[in-house]
Amino acid sequence: MARSSTSGLTFKLHPLVIVNVSDHYTRVKTQLNPPASVCASGHGSNNGEALIQQNPRVYGCVIGVQRGRTVEIFNSFELLYDPSTQTLDRSFLEKKQELYKKVFPDFYILGWYSTGSDADESDMHIHKALMDINESPVYVLLNPAINHAQKDLPVTIYESELHVIDGIPQLIFVHTSYTIETVEAERISVDHVAHLKPSDGGSAATQLAAHLTGIHSAIKMLNSRIRVLYQFLAAMQKSDIPCDNSLLRQVSSLLRRLPAMESERFQDNFLMEYNDKLLITYLAMITNCCSTMNEMVDKFNTAYDRNTRRGGRTAFM
Repeated sequence: MARSSTSGLTFKLHPLVIVNVSDHYTRVKTQLNPPASVCASGHGSNNGEALIQQNPRVYGCVIGVQRGRTVEIFNSFELLYDPSTQTLDRSFLEKKQELYKKVFPDFYILGWYSTGSDADESDMHIHKALMDINESPVYVLLNPAINHAQKDLPVTIYESELHVIDGIPQLIFVHTSYTIETVEAERISVDHVAHLKPSDGGSAATQLAAHLTGIHSAIKMLNSRIRVLYQFLAAMQKSDIPCDNSLLRQVSSLLRRLPAMESERFQDNFLMEYNDKLLITYLAMITNCCSTMNEMVDKFNTAYDRNTRRGGRTAFM
């Protein structure tokens, strides 16, 4: 299992595949592990079933293109596979393959993916089941276990090679190296997903506050540095310190990088943006106040109806 590939192929993996596999695993794990309130109302399960629910395995196909000795994996889709009976839903696979062919006519099924810590001997059954579509499929394995000490991606790509073991020819999985290949759209998407929630578990408001604090600190530092330059030039003009032409040239070069804030065009643009931000803030406050007022009216009507239902009077609003 730990042998390295000798095929000489170059593999390029796109981030979309990793995101799809991770999303597939997260959805299945969430479905198998409902909230505590739901679990409390159900029946207990044995340790084996609980272990499977905690670490479910998901299966799918990876698609892409092969140009010469370079295999590029672009995308993936899910598979319906029953590990207990080792059966693959061929009709579902053919339907998904036909749909992807209409959208991506140049993409072919290159192999399959799953989750786990290492390739298992039972994985060879689904690997052989896909050999009628691709005679040499690749196996992409994602390890969902979190290891903070690990620096590399928890993704391993395997190839299958025929080796003679104890005089019997057998197919075994062998490791192969790969590189991450991205396009501009994928870089934007991955960056957006990475910033959806802070890594420390904080809320979006906490993240925004930290971002604004960083901007404020940077502006404050810039202001202090400009003030130092101003004091230096004023002292040199008063002949309190000797004139140094080399320093003056450096100061002049730095000042040219600063935006011209005294122009009429800058003032107009600045006031326009400032007024827009004030208007947005004002509208947000009005919306918040209206929402709070509606909640208060609903609560008042509910309490008023309870106290006056016997008197036959109508609600306040």
